[in-house]
Amino acid sequence: MTRAGTSGARRRLTVVTSSPPGASETDLGRKRRARKIGRVLAETHPDAHCELDHSNALELAVATILSAQCTDKKVNEVTPKLFARYPTAAAYAGADRGEMEELIRPTGFYRNKTDSLLKLGQALLDRYDGKVPGRLADLVTLPGIGRKTANVILGNAFDVPGITVDTHFQRLVHRWRLTTETDPVKIEHAIGALYDKRDWTMLSHRIIFHGRRVCHARKPACGACTLAKLCPSYGTGPTEPAAAAKLLKGPRARDLAVAAGVDPELVPAQAVAAEVP
Repeated sequence: MTRAGTSGARRRLTVVTSSPPGASETDLGRKRRARKIGRVLAETHPDAHCELDHSNALELAVATILSAQCTDKKVNEVTPKLFARYPTAAAYAGADRGEMEELIRPTGFYRNKTDSLLKLGQALLDRYDGKVPGRLADLVTLPGIGRKTANVILGNAFDVPGITVDTHFQRLVHRWRLTTETDPVKIEHAIGALYDKRDWTMLSHRIIFHGRRVCHARKPACGACTLAKLCPSYGTGPTEPAAAAKLLKGPRARDLAVAAGVDPELVPAQAVAAEVP
């Protein structure tokens, strides 16, 4: 073999191929990538917010209880009459069970939810003078309120930073390989360690928005996603822009396409009108 041939072979052997994000990642590398994901999400979803309509902590607590196994849209259709009928904890504590069940029936599991709301009203009267407490340790002792619901209430009613680990949040942080934890509390702590505490509440909203509109459970819109370069799971869904654009959902679906560098005309009208899950 000639020297030139040997040199060429060596050059071919030393070609470095790029690794997918998250491959052999250090803790520092993961934190930096997580922060980049957070910044891109802020640009992608400037409209992110709590999608449960409410005007105070009690209304938000009630709405989050009703949101179990139900879309936020359906909850928001039910709550105006409910909030008008039961404006205080005392009103919930003294409510007629049958009347309340009929009001919240469209949200599903209405018997169990009614039971939680009646008990919540009574517990607030007995222990907190009818007011929703602003501490996690207190909130999680109330009927119908677990840690996820408590963090929603704290972040949106009391401006206390919290991470909301719902199904969308779990799915996305696993796809991004930011944690391998499966227990919601451990996920909360693992993700919390990657971001500044002041960002936790809005980060939760943005991740949930992204999960509902772009990174769907069965078929994510990989080819129309602003996080494509940062995601180790890129390719789980279609990567061809025309196919991916059809999977975007919500009134800003075409804006999401533009943000990802995809022709917004590829987004069909039904995608724009589609109800987010």
